[in-house]
Amino acid sequence: MNRLAAIVGRPNVGKSTLFNKIIGQRLSIVEDTPGVTRDRIYGKAEWLDKSFMLVDTGGIEPDSKDVILSQMREQAQLAIDSANVIIFVTDITTGVTASDQSVASMLLKSGKPVVLCVNKCDSIGEPPPEIYEFYNLGLGEPIAVSSVHGHGTGDLLDAVIANMPADDEEEYDDALIKVAVIGRPNAGKSSLINKVAGEQRVIVSDIAGTTRDAIDTVIERDGEKYVFIDTAGIRRKSKITESIEKFSILRAYMAIDRSDVCVIMIDANEGFAEQDSKVAGYAHDQGKACVIAVNKWDSIEKDDKTMNEFRKKLEVDFSFMSYAPIVFISALTGQRIDKLFELIKYTAEQNSRRITTGMLNDLLSYATARVQPPSDKGKRLKLYYMTQASTKPPTFVVFCNNRELFHYSYQRYIENQIREAFSLDATPIKIVVRERGDEKNAKA
Repeated sequence: MNRLAAIVGRPNVGKSTLFNKIIGQRLSIVEDTPGVTRDRIYGKAEWLDKSFMLVDTGGIEPDSKDVILSQMREQAQLAIDSANVIIFVTDITTGVTASDQSVASMLLKSGKPVVLCVNKCDSIGEPPPEIYEFYNLGLGEPIAVSSVHGHGTGDLLDAVIANMPADDEEEYDDALIKVAVIGRPNAGKSSLINKVAGEQRVIVSDIAGTTRDAIDTVIERDGEKYVFIDTAGIRRKSKITESIEKFSILRAYMAIDRSDVCVIMIDANEGFAEQDSKVAGYAHDQGKACVIAVNKWDSIEKDDKTMNEFRKKLEVDFSFMSYAPIVFISALTGQRIDKLFELIKYTAEQNSRRITTGMLNDLLSYATARVQPPSDKGKRLKLYYMTQASTKPPTFVVFCNNRELFHYSYQRYIENQIREAFSLDATPIKIVVRERGDEKNAKA
């Protein structure tokens, strides 16, 4: 997924309420006070089996001299420049204002597809006659929406999807392994890609934050094709001073979404930091295969114990993703680059592994005989059968008599049995618990 829609408009027209309604959760702060959303907030949206990123922006006041409003305008302009489709939100209760006309002019100059949303049309039935005034903005047919009640959001999303480009992932053959190189700024992400590509494909600089967007590089190695996606470094929010960097973070997360494998770059000189766990946590939550690459290992003074000590510390730091293998490399000299490719290929294969239902149920019988399922107040957990629902990551559905009896500890035991039996030691695994009554719904 590399498609983006941005919600823009003047303050207090209901942009954040619409954003929350579309993504289905309350991420944006909703308040009647203009200017509450001062930065971009983003989330995943899905409509008609199509996924895209949705960005909520601060209100645009085109002619304001206020410092905060000027910064909000810059943020919104960045979203407009980077988005595939723009949702321009207006307010039926105020009609077309001078600010609306200025924003419309700004959007027309961008040349991007614009979907005109007239919000606060809260009554059911035909839209109010005041909606025809919005044709004067020159942005095509206005769509009547109530972001509070959800009326008209289906028509709005139909228009958004109709204006979206084809998914970028379709450009690449499924046989290609897509690798997102992620981590903090200046960890050596671009240097790694230049090394494996054998030429200067990506700008390399000691200045943190040189890479502003995700850049794709196709590489063939030992008969296998890879797409390396270089991303902007993800740094702590308090350190993000340039507006453009904030959008680079969104692009980095989108690169993770597009990838099969994430290479998490750690600077050996700086070690682990909180931001490393955050970016790794996002990749883990998305079910991506991950490899932890400790870069600049050639610059470290070491003895025969240094690597093991560093590895043990990282295993503690990344305890939430203990499946991720660790490799010590140098993007500058090429040290252990071959090993890195081996791990990328190995983790990608595991992440897409499929296991037959028969083999899974043989394992389930063995596991429950070896360690009896837990019981509570005389009622014992019964595991009926298990099947694999999907890959990337391997996702297993286990049907039982009572999901409340299927405690986390026993789920972890079943997960470890799956890993051991089928050599799934380097990929996240997801277990979905269903009661037997859910079986028909699962098959439907």
